[in-house]
Amino acid sequence: MRKRIYEIIEPAGNGNVLSHIYDFVMMGTILISIIPLAFKTSYSVFVWMDRISVSIFIIDYFLRLITADFKLHKSVISFFIYPITLMAIIDLVSILPSLTILNNGFKLLKLFRLLRTLKVLRTFKFLRYSKSFEIIVNVFKKQRKVLSAVGSLAVAYILISALVIYNVEPESFRNFFDAIYWATVSLTTVGYGDIYPVTVIGRLVTMLSSILGIAIIALPAGVITAGYLSEISNDDENN
Repeated sequence: MRKRIYEIIEPAGNGNVLSHIYDFVMMGTILISIIPLAFKTSYSVFVWMDRISVSIFIIDYFLRLITADFKLHKSVISFFIYPITLMAIIDLVSILPSLTILNNGFKLLKLFRLLRTLKVLRTFKFLRYSKSFEIIVNVFKKQRKVLSAVGSLAVAYILISALVIYNVEPESFRNFFDAIYWATVSLTTVGYGDIYPVTVIGRLVTMLSSILGIAIIALPAGVITAGYLSEISNDDENN
């Protein structure tokens, strides 16, 4: 029985009609649950939408918990490990803010009324049903050494650039955090223009930092794109 439940609640495979229906219902529920977040005014229909959606999420969380051993393949330990996995945490955090709506007796959980924006995390539940997300995760796993090296390079770039500009032009940057913010914006080539150097030396440093930033940003983009195309090719061959 639990095996069949696991097959249904996991992303649908070929020919698994019930799993396809479950995926469709869950994605529809996720979409409905985030509609109220687009409105500042709370209508009664939104309350009912939240009650129904969070009830479905609780059932889904419970079903995934009782079938955790099929997912993690670690026998009894799976039931203790599953609650601390990323998707389980997202599921739980997206449920908690609505518990006070279901039962006003949860006095300690009323603080989650102030954390309404946590419901936005429900959008991440879509990732569970996305084949593209699964491919991207595989790309990051296989290329983690290269991406870690690029990430370390980016952090070093930000810190060094911030130190240089902070000492070259201290008048334009009130504190070191402002310099880090400027370096990060320069790295991503966004350039908001709210903080910028005004001296010749400061502008020369900015020009050099921007050129290096483009090169650093291009590295992970190329790695991820190549890995993604490779994963798609392998997936097509397997199917």
